[in-house]
Amino acid sequence: MTPSRPSLLRLREGHAKVGFAELFFDLVFVFAVTQLSHTLLEHLDLAGALRTGLLFLGVWWLWIYTSWVTNWLDPEKVPVRLMIFALMLGGLLLSSSLPHAFAERGLAYGATFAAMQVGRTAFMLWALRGGRSPGNFRNFVRILVWLCVSAVFWLLGGLAEPEARLWWWLAAVAIEYLGPISFFRVPGLGRSSLTDWDIEGGHLSERCGLFVIIALGESILITGATYAKLDWNPTTLAAFVSAFLGSVAMWWIYFDSGAARGEHRMVHGGDAARQARLAYTYLHLPIVGGIIVCAVADELVLVHPGHADAAGVAAIVGGPALYLLGCALFKWVTNTRRFPPLSHLAGLAMLLALWFAAGPLHLSALALGAATTTVFVVVAGWETAALRRGNAAPAH
Repeated sequence: MTPSRPSLLRLREGHAKVGFAELFFDLVFVFAVTQLSHTLLEHLDLAGALRTGLLFLGVWWLWIYTSWVTNWLDPEKVPVRLMIFALMLGGLLLSSSLPHAFAERGLAYGATFAAMQVGRTAFMLWALRGGRSPGNFRNFVRILVWLCVSAVFWLLGGLAEPEARLWWWLAAVAIEYLGPISFFRVPGLGRSSLTDWDIEGGHLSERCGLFVIIALGESILITGATYAKLDWNPTTLAAFVSAFLGSVAMWWIYFDSGAARGEHRMVHGGDAARQARLAYTYLHLPIVGGIIVCAVADELVLVHPGHADAAGVAAIVGGPALYLLGCALFKWVTNTRRFPPLSHLAGLAMLLALWFAAGPLHLSALALGAATTTVFVVVAGWETAALRRGNAAPAH
């Protein structure tokens, strides 16, 4: 009798622990986030924003797909660990290509992206072989079909001239992002179902929280590194303190209550797969993207605290708006409330008013940055006070 192969899947016994191999893997994405913020800063115009945004969609998608896979796979098993390290090597190569992905390193980016997506999915099928979780095996067969189709567009984009590359890669991103929405429907193979996505909710929510920390850490890194190179005077000190307080307020807005409530919903809400797809896979995009744009804005304010041009205003106000919008939607769908948090909606209204007032009032970059930091602090304080009052209210 042939002995059964050892399983590479996690044992579902309570909360799945985030392994050290997963945290080691995340270090590559610290570099990726840094590369994205620097790329946006160097090309701070509409075309640069579109291209950097497209690259960010790819980076996030690689990371979140890997987090889904390691929700099922056990990183303590040697084959899984080796797969993670192989993805790290690919991620390091891909991150290195980001600044020139729309120039001479397009093929490196497209080919590496396609190889990581297809290779990881093929590994998952190998791990599920032998009748382990038949529903999830069929799920990953469908996923592999979708990713093989998108891989063609990634490769064609990498081979195309820089002017046409954007369109090929937009098609690739559209295919990848439509996959979970359509449950990876494949002619002849049907579609997946939420029951196939039997994830451990606490693990995925913790992984996404760690990525938010990565992005915030990159923002702190830019603030410190930039300030260290400047003359220390009252203006740069004010910009430095404003940037730091803004990062603290962003941490507070996400982690004071939102992260814990989201995890509670994932673990106890009975709809972990649906929440994982909507709240964590899709709605964390504006949260992380907003942090990256805020990091760019912080550097702009530190280096050029005087007059802000249209692109500077868009970054200084748009980053906080994107972050607040993502947090508002995330908290809305992970809580039983009819509307997004009022504090966040008020913050978005204040940011919109700042956007329109920046030109007529001739606000400097420093004044505008300080104003957006004030909005963050107001939102954080408002929500915290409201939640504390709600918890202190006597039961009726």
